[in-house]
Amino acid sequence: MKPSVVVFDIGGVLLDWQPHLAWLDELGSVEAVQAFMERVSFAERNLRADGGERFSDLALEIDDAQDRARLAGYVGRFDRTVQTKLEGSWDLLHRLQARDVPLHAITNWSLETWPVGCNLHPELKTAFGVTVVSGEEQIIKPDARIYEILCERAGVKAGDCVFIDDSPKNVTGAKAAGMDAIHFTGAESLEAELIKRGLL
Repeated sequence: MKPSVVVFDIGGVLLDWQPHLAWLDELGSVEAVQAFMERVSFAERNLRADGGERFSDLALEIDDAQDRARLAGYVGRFDRTVQTKLEGSWDLLHRLQARDVPLHAITNWSLETWPVGCNLHPELKTAFGVTVVSGEEQIIKPDARIYEILCERAGVKAGDCVFIDDSPKNVTGAKAAGMDAIHFTGAESLEAELIKRGLL
């Protein structure tokens, strides 16, 4: 059975997320920012924020006072990290809208920074019927429950959905939850996959 509902990831599919840009002006070079991010285990702590923790609390775990302050200030600088829309993906989304394909979203995104992203890109608030934000649910992809929440709120069956994500792990999670899924590597290949499924 071909899917009739499209579920988007957002960061890495619709928006280009570059977290190092939060501190580039302060630290002066990409290398210095990368060294800071490694020192504070940014990737690990950011994932915990995606699961509902606050950056100010996560920063308290850091011994160095300057590094602690930098991480605590991330929310205030977050808008610098998601300036760029991936226009090719948005073009496909608009084509799906024109065909009246139901669109929803599941995103691993912090409770604190999600409103910043929506203010910067207001279309995030209107493009989808249902948006499930991990930081609000305190559940992150690829946990099966987050896909189930989307289906419950959207009133759809997992088997009716095709999920699009740039993370192979999250694609595998969606498939385990009963969805069709596409690993996003670019708009051109995504277009081909959507055409193959009769959605475009």
